Amino acid sequence: MAEKAHRKLALWQKSTRLVVSVYEVTRRFPTIERFGLAAQMQRAAVSIPSNIAEGSARKGRKEYLQFAYTARGSLSELDTQVEIAGMLGYLTPDRSCRLQAEIDEVSRLLNGVIAYLSRSDG
Repeated sequence: MAEKAHRKLALWQKSTRLVVSVYEVTRRFPTIERFGLAAQMQRAAVSIPSNIAEGSARKGRKEYLQFAYTARGSLSELDTQVEIAGMLGYLTPDRSCRLQAEIDEVSRLLNGVIAYLSRSDG
């Protein structure tokens, strides 16, 4: 089977690593949060590379852009949820900082893709 184009994207690769990081940290959350904050964080994280993959498979730039915006919305949700998890003491400051660094890197790459797709010359 041929390799899918989205797998070559640094944005997709880094966002899938972010998903793994989120699952690793939420595994340590209190049991009471299994279906609460932990599940929300996991869904938001998974949504990011999923939307990037779906958007990159679309034919038009406009469609890809819409999926990129959806991924950015999910990334913003995750950023907020990481902040809340830290405030609740579910994340150590070090883990929170490492997750935030990953979020920032994905955000930088995603904003670059959005800027590229938003150009009016294509």
